[in-house]
Order: sequence, then C-alpha cells, then structure tokens
Amino acid sequence: MADGLAAAAGAVASEVGRKYKEWRYVPRGSIPPCGPQTPLWNELAATLRRLLRRRGDKVRLARYLGISRQRLHLLLVTRTAYPDAERTLQLLVWLQARRRGVALDR
Repeated sequence: MADGLAAAAGAVASEVGRKYKEWRYVPRGSIPPCGPQTPLWNELAATLRRLLRRRGDKVRLARYLGISRQRLHLLLVTRTAYPDAERTLQLLVWLQARRRGVALDR
C-alpha cells in the first residue's frame, strides 16, 4: 500500500511541476512582469507618485485617464499592472502639463 501511495504522490508531484512550468512560461513579445526588468516604467511610476502627494490628485488623474482610483493604485503604487499604450501616452502628457503648471481636466 505504501508503494502505491508513493507512486501516486510522485505522479501528482510531476503533474504539478509540469503545470507550474506551463504557467510560468512567458512567450516572446509578451509584457514582462513589473520589477527590475522594467526600469522605464519604474521611473515613470516613481515620478508620478512624487507628484501625487496633495489630496485629490490621484482622483483627478484617474478621472483624466478614465480609470478607477483603485486601478491607478495598482498601476503606480503596487505596480502589479500596466496601463495600455494610450494611457501611458496620456500619463506622459499629464506629466509634462503638470511640470509646466497647466491643469488638464476632462
């Protein structure tokens, strides 16, 4: 009976390992996970976080981008998500306008 359990455990372990490898596989051209592999996004997010210190700034930026405040938090603070290309460009435009002292509202 012990041999049967050991064989079953080995089969399950190899299946779990195979599924984990499939899940971890990142195909070419896909988006890398946030972290050291994305230095430009890290710098943009850090710059935006520095500019969003006053009360209500995050809400106004989220409205400008057309996303929820929670989604903006995922993008800039936890960095577990990326914006799409259009919103990234909107972030850059907002950043330039903010540096010039111009308020962008929608």
